[in-house]
Amino acid sequence: MERKGQAAVEFLMTYGWAILAAIIAIGVLAYFGVFSPGKYVVGQASVTAPFYANSYSVKTTGVSVELKNNGGEDVTINTVTIAGCGTGNVNASVIANAQTVVTVPCTLTSGNSFKGDVTINYRKAGSGLDLQSTGTVAGKVTA
Repeated sequence: MERKGQAAVEFLMTYGWAILAAIIAIGVLAYFGVFSPGKYVVGQASVTAPFYANSYSVKTTGVSVELKNNGGEDVTINTVTIAGCGTGNVNASVIANAQTVVTVPCTLTSGNSFKGDVTINYRKAGSGLDLQSTGTVAGKVTA
């Protein structure tokens, strides 16, 4: 009877050490950033309806996003805020299916990667209600 108990304990200890080694290996890989997909993304820009981000640029002087109005109604963009950069006052009217370039000035370091959440405050033509569209911009900072 004592031999069966000893075999069970040895079995559990062997697998316990194997599982512990696997957890340590995964922890080391996570520490060195192997599981950080943001490092490998070249860049992207996306915003929610009614806008569409046609293109973008992340420069040392600021972030520019070309927004297209896909909503079918004329809108007036009041402000565009990019987290980590700042707020740009736009006050631009964008007609349906037209586009405008919005630039938010800020100081960034060339060669670094940038990722910021975009918040667009706008108003539909003939409406007194302020609306909001959100998204993200990510890319490598160029000179």
